[in-house]
Amino acid sequence: MITTSTLHHSVTLGEQTLTLLNNINITINQGETVAIVGASGSGKSTLLGMLAGLDTPSGGTICIGDTAITRLNEAERAKVRADNIAFVFQNFQLLGSLTALENVALPMEVHNKPNAIDVATEFLTRVGLDKRMHHYPKQLSGGEQQRVAIARAFACNAPYLFADEPTGNLDSATGTLIEDLLFELNTEHKTTLILVTHDNALAKRCDRIFTMQAGTLTENPSHTAN
Repeated sequence: MITTSTLHHSVTLGEQTLTLLNNINITINQGETVAIVGASGSGKSTLLGMLAGLDTPSGGTICIGDTAITRLNEAERAKVRADNIAFVFQNFQLLGSLTALENVALPMEVHNKPNAIDVATEFLTRVGLDKRMHHYPKQLSGGEQQRVAIARAFACNAPYLFADEPTGNLDSATGTLIEDLLFELNTEHKTTLILVTHDNALAKRCDRIFTMQAGTLTENPSHTAN
C-alpha cells in the first residue's frame, strides 16, 4: 500500500513561488492499477517521482507499506526503491552499450539477485523478444525497446511498478500491444501499477483514475475499469 498525507511541494523561481503539489491525500492499495491524468505541467510526473521516492516533497508524508520514505535519507530511500520499485519510462532509459539481455539483467546484478541472466532471458522471452535479446537498443524498434524496458521492470519482481507515459513515443498499434503487455504481466504478478498518461483509453483500463489540475489531485468516483 502507498499512502500520502498532506503532501505538498513548491519551488522558488526568482521572487515567485510555484506550487507543484497541493495537499495530496491518497491511498493506493496493493495490486491496484491507478492512472494519473491531466494537462502538461499539472504536476503528474512530479507526483509520480515523489511516490516512487525519487524526489523529496516540501512537506507531508509518503508511506510505502509501513515505511515513511519522507523521513529517510537518500541512501535509505535508495534501499527502499531497490527492494520495492520498478520503472517504465517514455524514453525507455536503456543503456546503448548493453544488449537487451544485459539491460534487463543489470539491475538484478547490481543488487546481487541470483540467476540474473536466466531471469532476464525468461522475461525477454515472455515479451516476445527471445530472438532479439542479443541486439543493442539501436538495433531495436521503439516498441521492442519498450518491451525490453517492461521486461526489465517485471524481472526485478518489485511490488510497485511506476510508468511515466509508457506509450507516449509509440504509434497507436504498438502502443496497444505495450498496454496489453503491461496489464497482462500486472495481473500475473499482482503488481501495483501506477501510471501517468495523456491517453484516456489507457487510463480507462485502470481500476482508478485521478486527475491532476494545478497541483491538486481528485479521483473520478464514477469510473469503472474497461
